[in-house]
Amino acid sequence: MTVQLSLSVDDSARAVGVSRDTFERKVLPEIRSVLIGRRRVVAVKELERWLERNASRPLEAELRRVAS
Repeated sequence: MTVQLSLSVDDSARAVGVSRDTFERKVLPEIRSVLIGRRRVVAVKELERWLERNASRPLEAELRRVAS
């Protein structure tokens, strides 16, 4: 079994669950990527780090914070 270490911009956007346009505007400026010729790829680990940094708090914790 081959482990995929990087994804194209289109595949990265799909993996995160947003359109390519949104990915290019909101995500790509915040992460490291590699340009190979004319093709840009993003490390899967970089996407995972971005998701961790940008994850919101669980709803219950957020509601308690707002109620205080």
